Amino acid sequence: EVSHRTPPCRMMSRTTSTVRVATISGARSARRGGTSRNVRVHAANSSYVRKHILELAPYTPIVPFEILSEQLGRAMEDIVKLDANENPYGPPPEVNEALGNMRFPHIYPDPESRVLRKALAEECGVPIENLLVGCGADELIDLLMRVILDPGDVIINTPPTFGMYAFDCAVNAGVCVDVPRGGAETGFAMDVDGIKAAVKKHKPKLLFLTSPNNPDGSVLREEDLIELLELPVLVVLDEAYIEFSGLENSKIGDVPKRDNLIVLRTFSKRAALAGMRIGYGAFPTGIIEYLWAAKQPYNVSVAAEVAACAALSNPVYLKDVKDKLVAERDNLFNVLNDCPFLTPYPSSANFILCKVDGRDALGVKTALAKEGICVRHYASPASISGCVRVSVGRPDQTERLREALTKI
Repeated sequence: EVSHRTPPCRMMSRTTSTVRVATISGARSARRGGTSRNVRVHAANSSYVRKHILELAPYTPIVPFEILSEQLGRAMEDIVKLDANENPYGPPPEVNEALGNMRFPHIYPDPESRVLRKALAEECGVPIENLLVGCGADELIDLLMRVILDPGDVIINTPPTFGMYAFDCAVNAGVCVDVPRGGAETGFAMDVDGIKAAVKKHKPKLLFLTSPNNPDGSVLREEDLIELLELPVLVVLDEAYIEFSGLENSKIGDVPKRDNLIVLRTFSKRAALAGMRIGYGAFPTGIIEYLWAAKQPYNVSVAAEVAACAALSNPVYLKDVKDKLVAERDNLFNVLNDCPFLTPYPSSANFILCKVDGRDALGVKTALAKEGICVRHYASPASISGCVRVSVGRPDQTERLREALTKI
C-alpha cells in the first residue's frame, strides 16, 4: 500500500529539483500500544541508534482488521474491506487443507524454498536458478537495497506509487530521487525523459517501476520499458497486480535474457495469501548470488511455502477468481462513475482510483467507514491529493458500497 508518510526523497522535474524532508512521527510506538503519533521521545539509550534511523518516518500501514472492528463497533464479517487490495474470495480450498495437514511445523523450513521455486519455475518459464522467494515481495525489496546500496547511493522512484520503495531506501541510508508521473490527464504516464535526465544527473543504482501501478492502476508501455532498460541502472519491475492486466504482459520471462532487469511478484493478490506473507522475484545471474548470500536463512515459513504450493496446484480456481474480479472491476467503475462526487480513473489492477469532486476525500472515507465500508484516501502527492482508492470486491460488496455512497 502507498504510505501516508512523506519519505525523504528529492523531487526531480525538468525544471527544478528540491529536497523533501521526512516528517517525524510516533506512529511506531502508537502501533505498539503507545498513545502519541506525533511525538517521538529520544531516550538516553537512543544514542546507540544509527543516525539516519533516528530521523526515519515510520511506514504507516492500514489498521488491522481486528482493531478496525473495534473502532467501527462492527463485527469483522459486517465490514466491507476495500482499502488494501486484498482478494475477497480467499485462497483455493487446497490451501486450508494443506495447512491443516502440515506434518512438520516443528522443523525449520527449507532455506532455499526448493519445492515452491520448482513450481514457480514451471509456471513462469524461468530457470529455478533465477528465482528467489521472500516473506512477501516487501522483503525482497529491502533485501535488494541491502545488497545494492551503499549509504548515499541513489534510487529513482516514480510517484505516486508503492510507498515501500522510498521507505526501504531511507532504512538503508540511500537517497530517493522522485521523478513524478504525469497526472490523470496523461493516464499517470511515466516521465521517461525525466527518468533519463535523473539517471544522467544522479547515477542511481536502482530504478523502481510498477505495472500495473498502485494506486492508479496504469500500465507501463512496452516501448517505455524497452527504452528504460537501455539506461545504466538496475530496473526493478514490480508486477504485484499483473494477473489483473493479463499475464501476457508480464516481463518475468525476459529476466534471464537481460542483466539489468528484476521482476517481483506476489501471492497476496491473485492467490489471496496476503496474511501468509509470500512473494517471489526473478533476478539476473550476477545479482541473485549476492542476494542468496545476504538473505536470512529461514525467511519463508513452512506454512507460507505449503500455502503457496497448494495455491499453485489449482490454477483453475486462480483463473476463475481473477476473471470474477476483472468482471467486477467494470461493474465497480460504473457504480463509482454514477456517484455525483466521484470521478473514477481507468484501471488494469484490482482497484480503482477516484477523484473526489466538491467534497473532502478524508470526509468521504470517514462517512463510508461509519457505514462499514473501508476505502483508502490520499492527501499527497499532488497528483492524487483529494482521491480515494477502492479495491474490487465481490458483487455483494459493490452493492453495499453503492448503497453507502447513495446514503452519504
